[in-house]
Amino acid sequence: MNVQPQAQAHAQPLYLQLSSHYRQAIQSGVLMPGERMPSVRALTRLHQVSLSTAVEACHTLEDEGLLEARPRSGYFVLKRRRVDLPPPSEPDPGRKLDPAQYVGIHDRVSDYVAKCEIFPLVTNLAGTYGPPEMYPAQELKNAAIRALRKHPLMLTSPPDFLNDSPLNAVLAKRALEIGMQLAPEDILVTNGCIEAINIALRAVARPGDTVAVESPTYHGLLQILESLGLRALEIPTSPTQGISVEALDLAFQTHDRIRAVVVIPNFHNPLSSVMPDAEKEKLVRLCERQQVALIEDDTYAAMGRDDIPLKAAKAWDRSGSVIYCASLRKTLAPGLRLGWIAGGRWQARIHMLKYAQSRVNEVLSQITVAEFMASSAYDRHLARLRRVLTVQREQMADAIASHFPAGTRLSVPGGGMLLWVELPPGTSAQAVFDTAIRQGIRVSPGSLFSNSSRFDHFLRISCGAPYTAQAGEALRKLAEIVSVEAARAGSA
Repeated sequence: MNVQPQAQAHAQPLYLQLSSHYRQAIQSGVLMPGERMPSVRALTRLHQVSLSTAVEACHTLEDEGLLEARPRSGYFVLKRRRVDLPPPSEPDPGRKLDPAQYVGIHDRVSDYVAKCEIFPLVTNLAGTYGPPEMYPAQELKNAAIRALRKHPLMLTSPPDFLNDSPLNAVLAKRALEIGMQLAPEDILVTNGCIEAINIALRAVARPGDTVAVESPTYHGLLQILESLGLRALEIPTSPTQGISVEALDLAFQTHDRIRAVVVIPNFHNPLSSVMPDAEKEKLVRLCERQQVALIEDDTYAAMGRDDIPLKAAKAWDRSGSVIYCASLRKTLAPGLRLGWIAGGRWQARIHMLKYAQSRVNEVLSQITVAEFMASSAYDRHLARLRRVLTVQREQMADAIASHFPAGTRLSVPGGGMLLWVELPPGTSAQAVFDTAIRQGIRVSPGSLFSNSSRFDHFLRISCGAPYTAQAGEALRKLAEIVSVEAARAGSA
């Protein structure tokens, strides 16, 4: 920004133009909470304004609660003064577990999907993707064009590889950042993470077997288990610390035929919790002792607040007992069904099952993504994605804290694009959804994420999309609906 007073004689005062410039930088995440602002003298030099104009601009941002002045240090971006909400309730790790109870998710999901299709969508607060402009569309397009120029017959030739995709080497190199030592041949590209998990379960379990899962957990996993004839055993899971390893250990002692454990350690769906590294290691060691497969879904790990990678649970795998699954759909290209799996000691069987189930993935997307991920452009994209999501999480949390009724509970995670909101006691999230969807507002009721009724007063709310005026209005309407349902529950 270079303010020219003569050209702006009839515009806003210069200090308002300057404050607007930095307000946008703060709200977009270019300047993060806790980061230092340019000094007043730097502002005068950068924007060719007077010292008084620069000081007034900083005072304006300070009055708006965006900056704070620190003695002899200058101005810093202020963390938002959000109304404090208590975090969601912690589960009881000692509660009785019953796998026979946990069946029947298909009907619930089908009802949810049918209602979403019937009523026109105005604001989507349920998605697990960002908008198209959040992703590097032009760079991926250019990489695809270069791939087709180099291989002009690619689209009319059958793929000739299954286990030596050009993407494998890139993924193996990137895996080093999260603590995994993998060779390219240890990796198999799949049609998204869903196929990877499906194959992993088929590799280690048979119909009638029991699979331990987090509670709550991603409803797509519950659907897979039901379709494969497997019994889900839901293990208490903390909204901040992840699955209870102690409760899982007890489950091994009291339940037979547990053949696998499926977890999302990093930015869990729907909780957005992150397991501490010590707990990840305990989990891996427990599964090794029990000789049970640990299936890890690491789809959201790159969406942290900073550039320090979160370690995968597989980083502690020494016996091949961890089957690692991931996807690029959330972080890079929602339009491409690209996932991958590293099967540990089950890799040969997984290779066979993949070939039997869907053969080889198409090649163009793999070459395109491999080129992009091998470059520094991928790191720049991830850095921008993290900044944007940090701002959007904070904005959405601010709105929930400001508008939702007393008794609401919420913790703001350090990454991801999902917020897990506990409604006032007795409030039916299903009733909230039913009313909201008729007004064009889509959310995800907690009943989708468990076969029990323990999460019927929870909502999963997405902050993947920008917090626009429309999104803000939708949150206010949603808060009104929650307030009505909470009052109804309170008078019952």
